Amino acid sequence: MAIGIIIGIIVGGIALLAIIFAIWAIAVYNAFVRLRNQIEEAFSTMDVYLKKRYDLIPNLVETVKGYAKHENETLTNVISARNAAMTATDPEKRMENENALTGTLKSLFALSENYPQLKADTHFNDLMNQLQSIENEIASSRKYYNGVVRQYNTKREVFPSSIIANWKKFEKKPLYEVDDESERKNVKVQF
Repeated sequence: MAIGIIIGIIVGGIALLAIIFAIWAIAVYNAFVRLRNQIEEAFSTMDVYLKKRYDLIPNLVETVKGYAKHENETLTNVISARNAAMTATDPEKRMENENALTGTLKSLFALSENYPQLKADTHFNDLMNQLQSIENEIASSRKYYNGVVRQYNTKREVFPSSIIANWKKFEKKPLYEVDDESERKNVKVQF
């Protein structure tokens, strides 16, 4: 009788541990699914702002064309970078192309410094203000995206949730980072 009770306690304990493990595994799995969905939502939000920027760039280029007809190379580079960013299929390539587009837009902004009439044009200034606003929204959405990705990647790598992450093949997600070394350099201010 005593052996039967001991076996019953052992079996009951193992069953209780199995239930606790199953509940924990389900909770961790669901947390990964929620984080993955937040990452997709954050990327989609960023995508909305990027689409706004894509739509604005041709108007900006057309306005600049009117003043800087012989700057075709710069304008062509901006449009090419825009098209490459729009057609990227995976997130990593999209991020890379977006960084290239940001670089070409800087050359477009620099171009406006050479043309005082362009800088005085109200349509150009309105487009630049819209672009500045969109750029701020993109920066905010990238920050949110990176925050969610950081949370996801951390959960994916720490023990014991890494067990579930590896078992269910939750892959590491890329952060949205600046590629261009010039972006990381200190700004030189001269008076």
